[in-house]
Amino acid sequence: MAEKISIGGQAVIEGVMMRSPEWLATAVRKPSGEIVYKKTKISSNRGKLTKIPFIRGAVSLFDALVLGIKELTFSANQSEDKEEEQISQKEAVMTTVISLALGIGLFVVLPSLISSFIFNDNRVHSNLLEAVLRLLFFIFYIWIISFSKDVKRVYEYHGAEHKSIYAYENGLELIPENAKKFTTLHPRCGTSFLLIVMLISILVFSCMDFILPVPQNMIQKIVIKVVLRVVMMPIIAGISYEIQRYSSKHLDRCWVKLIAFPGLSLQKITTKEPDLDQLEVAMVAIKVALGEKVENAREII
Repeated sequence: MAEKISIGGQAVIEGVMMRSPEWLATAVRKPSGEIVYKKTKISSNRGKLTKIPFIRGAVSLFDALVLGIKELTFSANQSEDKEEEQISQKEAVMTTVISLALGIGLFVVLPSLISSFIFNDNRVHSNLLEAVLRLLFFIFYIWIISFSKDVKRVYEYHGAEHKSIYAYENGLELIPENAKKFTTLHPRCGTSFLLIVMLISILVFSCMDFILPVPQNMIQKIVIKVVLRVVMMPIIAGISYEIQRYSSKHLDRCWVKLIAFPGLSLQKITTKEPDLDQLEVAMVAIKVALGEKVENAREII
């Protein structure tokens, strides 16, 4: 049997984005009930950086961010009937930039500043508190937003994305009924990746604090505790990417299961059980990404 190509994706507004090595496809259900999709050819000449271990993670993350903005804009506009409520590409970029800045501020900068002020002269206690705060802020954030009706819908499509990928990986016919029986938890999920980033950042930042000199004033503290943490994020993303890539391929090993367990557990918050209609949308996206024809959806050029 031919080896399955790698398929990944993400939930968007009222839909799912799927990506294969050749095609990027986003399917959305409009308020009328119609499913629409758009597909984008992925360039085969993506550069040598995408093949270098520990560098390809940061490159892939940036690539996914750029493409994600475009697909989120498409899904947001297709999920609205009123033209005046549609958003532009510029508005989507600004929203993403602000969201990233807030995320770095909340999950990287704020825990570092709080811990350094409480335990100013004790690096061990400061790093332990920073680690605890970073994890608590992250988990609390994704949990609290799960109560939003709109976010819950996205989490349901997130579950549909995972179930559809499982159906494909198991060689089943790509219909909603086949995908329904699978779990919503997947080892290559972005939620798991973000948790790995959090855990790796704790280790890297702790080592950095013991190597670098003790800051003598407020300016030095901000530079060492904040600026360097932000600068190091691409490196941490690269390390995290390799860990997730390896663990997703070796889940038959007990110690790998232990590494993957926290991320899979966290997905119980970020994925919800989808209905058959949502699975139908995910199936359109995965079929288009695989280059297959679909009869139950209309292409948007």
